[in-house]
Amino acid sequence: MESFLPAALGELMAQHINFIINKCFKPHTMVMEESLQRALLRAQVIDEEAMGRHITNQAMIQQLGMLRDAMHRGYYALDAFRYQPHCGEDCNDPAIRGMLSLSKVPSPKEPYFFSQTAQSRVQLQDALDGLSSMIVDLNESVMFLMSYPRLYRQPYSMHILLANCMFGRHMEAELVVKFLLHTPPHCSRELEVMPIVGPPRVGKSTLVAHVCKDGRVCDYFSEILWLCESDFTSDELAGRQGCGMKRQNCMPNLNRGKRLLVVIELCGNLYEDAWNRLYLVSKRSFPSGSKIIVTSHSDTIVKFGTTPALTLKPLSHEAYWYFFKALTFESMDPKMHPTLAQLAMEIARMLHGSFHGAHITSYLLREKFNIHFWFKFLCFLRGFIQKHVSEIGVNPFDLLNQNRPVQHGRMATPSEDLIVCHQYHRSSQEEVPEIRIQDVLYGSTKRHGKFEVLVWRSQIPPYYSYVNVCEIRERKITGAKRKHPMKDRTTF
Repeated sequence: MESFLPAALGELMAQHINFIINKCFKPHTMVMEESLQRALLRAQVIDEEAMGRHITNQAMIQQLGMLRDAMHRGYYALDAFRYQPHCGEDCNDPAIRGMLSLSKVPSPKEPYFFSQTAQSRVQLQDALDGLSSMIVDLNESVMFLMSYPRLYRQPYSMHILLANCMFGRHMEAELVVKFLLHTPPHCSRELEVMPIVGPPRVGKSTLVAHVCKDGRVCDYFSEILWLCESDFTSDELAGRQGCGMKRQNCMPNLNRGKRLLVVIELCGNLYEDAWNRLYLVSKRSFPSGSKIIVTSHSDTIVKFGTTPALTLKPLSHEAYWYFFKALTFESMDPKMHPTLAQLAMEIARMLHGSFHGAHITSYLLREKFNIHFWFKFLCFLRGFIQKHVSEIGVNPFDLLNQNRPVQHGRMATPSEDLIVCHQYHRSSQEEVPEIRIQDVLYGSTKRHGKFEVLVWRSQIPPYYSYVNVCEIRERKITGAKRKHPMKDRTTF
């Protein structure tokens, strides 16, 4: 009896404290959630209005970029709070129980990921404060926004817009346009060069292709040439007519003269002596006002520029989730499928910011829109990543970005391995393989040996089709050898 009384009092005290905490914090959290939702709607109105106008003020472009970053952080914080692991009516489902066991503990590097404690409220408050501050700062700028000319654009849904436009590079695109439209002094004979650097598959070619499709750029240059390393092996660049370079002839305009824009896409380094020869030939041969853009994943090209280099960085995790969610759920509301949304957040985190991975995975998840397949895919993806990290200490998506071989399993055929040997792209005029990477990795396609598969056909400039050279191998079964008893060196 003496031991029962303190225990009962402790239990009553704990229940009383929990009641007070729930009474105090639950309404406050709901208010923060509603306030953040309203702030996000207002930010999205400003962002979509800005995307539909030709904005030339660089300070306003920078402000709008900061607003988009705050908006992506806000959406991520809100979704992480809404779709955090929970035990509800579906907790008896084996897939949900397994998913809850797979959920990771939040780490400092992933501040918004499935926060279930007071940290979740702190992140909601931080996102709300940051977004509200940005909206207040833009109050006056919004008035000036209405003075810029409107772009003609069809009223698409968000998932269609994101699938058919360049995501997250609006500020960078305007910086490139500003460089191209800049008129040098008449006395200057310098040929202006802009380097664009960034890791592989971050979107350098896509950015330049979008800029070259811009009406202002097409109206300024008479011709646009696209070159790769093999296109300028000789010293005479201007006289090359049959070298296989890609040409973009713009619409006739008497006001622009004969300016030339040359885009050079490099896969590796360009030695200084080769660049000096190319630059001297171009300077002598190109019309006045011509420009050069050089793209590469190597920082060595920065020294070739006459203007500060533009460095492209991978999307933030919050922006990537915004992009992936729109592609995966399309016109469906993720709030109607909270468990699937939770799985999608975990899958997006594992894709390591890969644009190819986002398009491939979202297409696959849309085709099989059920919790059991999504959970199976999550387990398969987690095992694929953990295998590479534990064996060689490298994320396999980093290897894919570096175009290095990657050993990938097959979800439908565990006894086989798929080796991604090499990756390249083809132009929109070239034929592509009929077999898709989804059918090989996650389907039951029966192929052996080396063959080509279609990874993704881009719907935006430069309209590349990405192809992988793959090989399917039978998985070697390794087991402990049976030990035979020995007597007088004889096996029984």
